[in-house]
Amino acid sequence: MLKVKFSFVSAIFFLATTGINFLGATTPSFADTTNEVIRVTSASQLKDVEPTDWAFQALQSLVERYGVIAGYPDASFSGKNAITRYEFAAGLNAALNEINQLISAGKGNLVLSDDLIILQRLQSEFAEELATLQARINVSETRNAELSANQFSTTTKLTGQVVMAVNAGEFAGEKIIAPRGAVISENDPNPTFIYRSSLDLNTSFKGTDLLKIRLVTGSDGANDNATGFLEANFGSVLDYSIQGRNNQISLARLYYSFAPSPNLKVSIGPALVAPDFVDKNRYANVSFKDFSTQAFANNFILLPRAGGAGAVIDWHPKGSSVKLRAVYIAGDATNILPDNQRLIGGGGSEDIRLFPNAGGGADGGLFGDPYQGFAELEYSPSKAFNVRLQYSGGKVFGSSFQGVGVNFDYSLNSQIGIFGRYGYASYTNTSLGNIYPNYWMAGFSLQHLFIKGGIFGVAVGQPFIESAVGNSTQTNYEFFYNFPVSENIRVTPLLQVVTNPSNQDDNGRIISGTLRTVFSF
Repeated sequence: MLKVKFSFVSAIFFLATTGINFLGATTPSFADTTNEVIRVTSASQLKDVEPTDWAFQALQSLVERYGVIAGYPDASFSGKNAITRYEFAAGLNAALNEINQLISAGKGNLVLSDDLIILQRLQSEFAEELATLQARINVSETRNAELSANQFSTTTKLTGQVVMAVNAGEFAGEKIIAPRGAVISENDPNPTFIYRSSLDLNTSFKGTDLLKIRLVTGSDGANDNATGFLEANFGSVLDYSIQGRNNQISLARLYYSFAPSPNLKVSIGPALVAPDFVDKNRYANVSFKDFSTQAFANNFILLPRAGGAGAVIDWHPKGSSVKLRAVYIAGDATNILPDNQRLIGGGGSEDIRLFPNAGGGADGGLFGDPYQGFAELEYSPSKAFNVRLQYSGGKVFGSSFQGVGVNFDYSLNSQIGIFGRYGYASYTNTSLGNIYPNYWMAGFSLQHLFIKGGIFGVAVGQPFIESAVGNSTQTNYEFFYNFPVSENIRVTPLLQVVTNPSNQDDNGRIISGTLRTVFSF
């Protein structure tokens, strides 16, 4: 076995045989596919090169004169320990390459004739070691060419997530009534356990594309948590709970994304969800990570039909601070849950059934009913600030709608961020006639609070401001602190408060607490 003593030149030899040369350029990596031990053919090969040897001092002078190891932290050749002859040969080879490049570039006048004589003498004395090094480089280049020709093959990555939560809550007053007077509950709901499990299969065929398949299952939906049971109509529900499928496994995502040009990305499939692509916000958008109140995860009145079959275009011109996105979603008219829960609500028309045809009688089809289009222009003048202008329109169960909105987030510094959304929409032919609801939410977030990775957030909003619906305006609040237990587990206690629930002045406030645990793999 060759004797190896660690020194600065030891690092040179290691880098030379693993793909980094001494001038900062990248060279092919060496792969010893035969796993054979290099044979010692001469006793001289066992001899170290000492710092006092003429060869060591000669190479040190060449290295310093021609900048062979430029790019290293101290940009010098200052080894003080003995090195093996192979390590020395690696440094010598770098010096030879550098001087050859100077000569080839017509700068031979920069090379001293005495240095050429020294190099010839060094080459002669270390001929065997240089030959072995060159053989390794040849094998490395051959192997690298093979890897480059076959550097990508179809790969599927499996990821998963389990969201588990314990929830309990109560309301003030004698009962909770819906926006149009129906009694929802006269008793506080029982504590509940909520879960949602998802499994993602991410496949790429070219390295720049993605075939996404997601399977999900979960608990019973909006009614499995206090805020969702007491006030499901205006987005008070925990967002991740409505995505459950009553303990049945179902297909939640199926789409293919590809890039027809470097600046353009297209996604198309039978199971798309619009908020995966638009209305993003770095502080309020991921309900299993930040705010869980549905009306805080996305613009409540602009996304009444969030999921279905459709297509997405995402255009980001290179070097531009502007991005343009467009989404078209066409859904199954008979599948009103969970995506259409957003503005339909539970129960019958006396509750808050805004759309009289809900549950049947729609046209269906790719361009039928329901469908939604969403366009978004994002402007990011700096890494700290993003603003998104939005337009939304479509049909939900015979009732057409359109609206405009704005979404922004701003980092005051690396730890503090503020954010907000606003929306204004027009819904025609509802069970209450034509209505024109407003929506807003705002808040702030503290990153890395108390511990690295800890996230604290506060948000407040009014998801459905409309005088024709109820006799007051509901206001939602949420406070949470998300902290990592490990790389794969995060725990979040959160508190929700709802005043004037269901836009009813007679309703007392709702308060509920949730302990959310997310396991990702």
